[in-house]
Amino acid sequence: MTPMNTDNNPALKSIFGEDHPLISHFGMEVMEIDKGLAVVRLPYRGFMVGNPETGVLHGGVMTTLIDSACGIAVFTALPRLQPIATLDLRIDYMRPSTPHKWLMARAKVTRVTPNVAFVVAEAWHEGEDGPVATAAGSFMIGTKLTHREDAA
Repeated sequence: MTPMNTDNNPALKSIFGEDHPLISHFGMEVMEIDKGLAVVRLPYRGFMVGNPETGVLHGGVMTTLIDSACGIAVFTALPRLQPIATLDLRIDYMRPSTPHKWLMARAKVTRVTPNVAFVVAEAWHEGEDGPVATAAGSFMIGTKLTHREDAA
């Protein structure tokens, strides 16, 4: 699987471009997108470790990966690019991550209303059985700033 070129996609570029230092620092790559679907991978890096004795990734790193995949999936489900914000993201950690392996996350939008999008996701290591984590989230579509602009 080859990472996607984000230069021609405004939504992806806004998330994975130079304007987002956290995502760039983590080295996340978009592997696949379709309407309401996103697959993102995260390299294993030493600074992401939550337990130095085991080498398992920190839970916040997993959250960042899943939240990013969910956000991209929401962007692809909308008729036009507009700001979104995570309202709720529940993550169930199913097992520890495997040290020194890339982590993948797949997010799928299950429903879009005028103001909220609902998403499910899972994270896994390629070549291993079962997810490392599963998630369900909701994302606000548009922001307060967006609504002010729309009202003008």
